Amino acid sequence: MPKVGMEPIRRQQLIDATISSVAALGLQATTINSISKKAGLSSGIISHYFGGKQGLIEATVRYLLTNLKHELIKQVTPTTTPEQRLMLIIEANFARLQQRSDTTKTWLSFWAQSMHDVQLHRLQNVNSRRLLSNLVSSFKQLMGDDEAKLAAQLCAAMIDGLWLRAVLSKSDQDQFAHCEQLAKNFVCSLIKQYGA
Repeated sequence: MPKVGMEPIRRQQLIDATISSVAALGLQATTINSISKKAGLSSGIISHYFGGKQGLIEATVRYLLTNLKHELIKQVTPTTTPEQRLMLIIEANFARLQQRSDTTKTWLSFWAQSMHDVQLHRLQNVNSRRLLSNLVSSFKQLMGDDEAKLAAQLCAAMIDGLWLRAVLSKSDQDQFAHCEQLAKNFVCSLIKQYGA
């Protein structure tokens, strides 16, 4: 019988092991056994907590999405201006966790698999809509509705594109910082171009 209070610890161990396994082996080659071995736990615990590999993969993606959201939320205050919030959104997308090799490989594997997996595709849509909604909300305070939607779409594409470019070129921390600054400069140019 499992010890009381161990479930959250075990779940996180398995999520961390999933990130590590996907980074090392890729999503397709990651198995329940590779995950349980990295976690140092029995393979049966995955089924117990997540219902199987698919449930654990989905939980891992939700973990990454939640970290992305919390990275932004912990920085925003009631006095945060729309411009500052836009910069914080960019910073959250280029945060340390989002730059780690194991995390970037997991994101890339997830994105590739989401084209073939309905549940992962749904999670990707949630991620995309959340980013767009956050951007639109801030841009609407600086420009008209139509311009805000366009600026948000352009900004989301720039964030994703710069992050992807940095990851695929195996950039170091300085290059990620440069890409983050490029995205911030782009937001400033959008505000200047479309702002009231």
